[in-house]
Amino acid sequence: MSLTRRDFARTSAIAGAGIALAGSVGALATAPNALAATDADGAGAESAHGGHGVGYGPLVPDPNGILALPAGFSYEIVTYSGRTRLESGEFTPSNHDGTAAFAGQRGATLLVNNHELKGPRANWAYPVPLTEGLVYDPAASGGCTVVEVRRDQVAEWVGIAGTSTNCAGGSTPWGTWLTCEETEDKAGQNGMTKDHGYVFEVDPEDHRANRDPKPIKAFGRYAHEAVVIDPKRGHAYLTEDAAGPNGLLYRWTPPEGFRHGRGKLRTLADDAGVLQAFKCFDSGGKFVDDLSRATRIGTVYGVDWVDVPDRDARQVSTRKQFADGRITRARKLEGMWWGDGGAYIVSSYAREESPVQHDGQVWFYDPARRTLTLKVLLGVNPDPAKDGAFDGPDNITVSPYGGLVIAEDGEGVQHLFGATESGRTYPIARNELNIGTEAEPEYSEFTGVTFSPDGRTLFANIQTPGIMLAITGPWKRQQR
Repeated sequence: MSLTRRDFARTSAIAGAGIALAGSVGALATAPNALAATDADGAGAESAHGGHGVGYGPLVPDPNGILALPAGFSYEIVTYSGRTRLESGEFTPSNHDGTAAFAGQRGATLLVNNHELKGPRANWAYPVPLTEGLVYDPAASGGCTVVEVRRDQVAEWVGIAGTSTNCAGGSTPWGTWLTCEETEDKAGQNGMTKDHGYVFEVDPEDHRANRDPKPIKAFGRYAHEAVVIDPKRGHAYLTEDAAGPNGLLYRWTPPEGFRHGRGKLRTLADDAGVLQAFKCFDSGGKFVDDLSRATRIGTVYGVDWVDVPDRDARQVSTRKQFADGRITRARKLEGMWWGDGGAYIVSSYAREESPVQHDGQVWFYDPARRTLTLKVLLGVNPDPAKDGAFDGPDNITVSPYGGLVIAEDGEGVQHLFGATESGRTYPIARNELNIGTEAEPEYSEFTGVTFSPDGRTLFANIQTPGIMLAITGPWKRQQR
C-alpha cells in the first residue's frame, strides 16, 4: 500500500511530538561541533568526539606505519595484495572493498571480500584469478575472494571472478553474500564481453553453489553499491552510487509466493518482482527532491515507492528514466547495513551537484513506519589533512557494543570511527600507510568494516594496496 504525502502529513499532525521524538532520540551527530537533536538548545552538549567515557581513548601511532589504534588494541594482517597467496597459488587480488563475516565450521570465521577492479584485466597487477567454473565475463578483472580465518591459520580462495567494480554488497539472512557491481558497462564497452551492473550471490561455504555465476537481473542494472534484505518482509533495498543526475535508493519486492533461501535468487526470472525507486516528502507533505535538503539531525521523511520503467536499462540508465519531481535523489549513496529492524543507509557527501553541501549523512529507513530518519550529519570538513574531524562515510556496520562503526572514505586522513546511539563519536583506527610522498602524503580509504560472528574481532580493509586487517582489544559497550 502506498503511503501518500497526505497520509504522512496527517500522521505527523496527529502524532506531533511523537514524530520529532522518533527522529531525535538515538540520533547520531558527527559533524564538527554538531549536537544530537535532543541537545539542540546547548544544554549538556558535549564535544562531537568522545568525552565522558565514550570510545577507547586517543590513537597511538603505529611504529610499523600501518594502523594507529587506541592503547590496548592490536591488529593482525589477514591478507595483503601481492604478498599473501590464494590456495591456488596466485597472489591475493588488490583493491579490497565490501566484506561480511560468517560463522564457519569448527570455530572458523569465513569472510567474503570484494575486489573493486574495473575495466580490462591488463589494467591491474593483481586481478581476481579466472578460476574455472566461477567466471562470469573472462574480460573483467573484479570479483570476490573467500577468506577462512581459523586461529593462526588463514586460507583464501576465489568465490566469483569475471565481474567488474565489486564495491560493496550485503550479507543475507540465510548466510550468503550479495556482491554489487558499481558500473554500467555493457558488452563492448571498456573491453567487456558481457553486460555489467548487476548483483551476484556468493556462498562462502558451498563451492558448488558458486559455479556458473548468474546475475540477479531482477534487482536491476545500474551502478550498484550496497544491498540489504529485510528478513521479515523479504524486500531488498539497494543503493546506487552515481552522479549526473544523482543516484537513487531502490526497493525490490519479491513476487507472490517467493521464499528466500540459499540459491533461490538465481532461480528468479529477469523481470521477477517489482523494482522501485524512493520518493520522499516532509511532514507537511512537500516533496523532497534530494536528501541533502536535510540539515538537521532527526529530520524525518515519509517514503513512497515508484516503479522503475526499465530495470535492465537497455537504452537509458535507471536513474535517468524519471522526470524531475517523480523521485528523490542523493549523491554517493554508499554502504548499507541491516539492524534495529531497518536499514542504515549512507550518503557519503554532497557538493555543487546537490542542493546543499555536506560531508556525509547516515539515514535509517524504518520499513514498518515507512520513514527515513537522518541519524548522522557531517558538515563540510574545512581541513581534511588535519586529524580530527571525520568526513566521507562509506561502508558501515552496526556494532554489537552499541551504535555504529563507520569506514571513512574522505579527503586527507582516513579513520574507522564509532558513533554512539545519542550522537557522540570517537576514533577507532587511523590509516598510517602513506601511499603518496613525504611532501604530499596520501592515505587510502577504509572499506569492508564488519565484526566477527562472536563480536570479538573487527575486520576492516585498507583498499589500496589491498590489506585485510583483524582488530582486537578491550571492546566495551558504549554509553549513549
